[in-house]
Amino acid sequence: MFTGLSAFPLTPMNEQGIHEYEFTRLVERLVEARVDSIGVLGSTGNYAYLSGEERARVAKLCVEHAADVPVVVGIGALRTRDVLTHAENAQQAGASGVLLAPVSYQKLTDDEVFSLFETVCRSLSVPLCVYDNPGTTHFEFSDELHGRIAQLPQVHSIKIPPVQNDIAAAQARVARLRGLIPSDVTIGISGDPAAATGMLAGCDAWYSVIGGLYPETALALTRAAQAKDVKQACALSVALEPLWALYRDYGGSLRVAATIAELTGKVSQPCLPLPLQTLQGDARKRVAAAIDALQLS
Repeated sequence: MFTGLSAFPLTPMNEQGIHEYEFTRLVERLVEARVDSIGVLGSTGNYAYLSGEERARVAKLCVEHAADVPVVVGIGALRTRDVLTHAENAQQAGASGVLLAPVSYQKLTDDEVFSLFETVCRSLSVPLCVYDNPGTTHFEFSDELHGRIAQLPQVHSIKIPPVQNDIAAAQARVARLRGLIPSDVTIGISGDPAAATGMLAGCDAWYSVIGGLYPETALALTRAAQAKDVKQACALSVALEPLWALYRDYGGSLRVAATIAELTGKVSQPCLPLPLQTLQGDARKRVAAAIDALQLS
């Protein structure tokens, strides 16, 4: 399950609630494309902005519409008791796995993070992916802490931040981590612009934002990287540089992906929880131009 392309769709919503029909259409598109797994309620799914009831509903909707594609549900929250509730709701919905980031307001210590994962793993009957995302959690995992957490029985994958855009350096980074974790724990790359480099360097999975909107495009890159076709994987990533440039210039992938979804009619406007907003003005025009130039479908 924690290999290949894991596509992360948006959770389209406004201040009145989740746009359930739009969300299920996004999920069904991923099923039709035959992605390897679907990840909901990650950063792209804006889990931190949803109530417990909304999160449970999203998990249920995704599983119901995912057919035989495994569903991984994000369970991160500020308090361990809430993480446990989200984990139970995800399991009751039929999730195949869960994704956990150490969300915090006060900066956490290594021991506090280990205790969080240890406590949650005791309650799980499904596999867990460790979500290492310092850009949102402001917690930086050491490889040694990853090694400790990876010994927990329910831990089956680690989602790492983007690697350097240099295959040799990326290989060294992946090798250091792999030397500290059990052989059955996979390593997945996040940060779409780093996907080709990360997978060619030895990562087993791509946890993908763009895969949630354009699964065929992401699958082509994934399969080339899995086949170790360096030329093809790099060419496919380079072709998407106009998109990667938008990520860099507009603070990451979320607002860009949400703006694309609105512009292409995949979701209605607005689709983000306030105070978040999609790109407007000249930035929106630039996104539209990039979509047209790339001819994504």
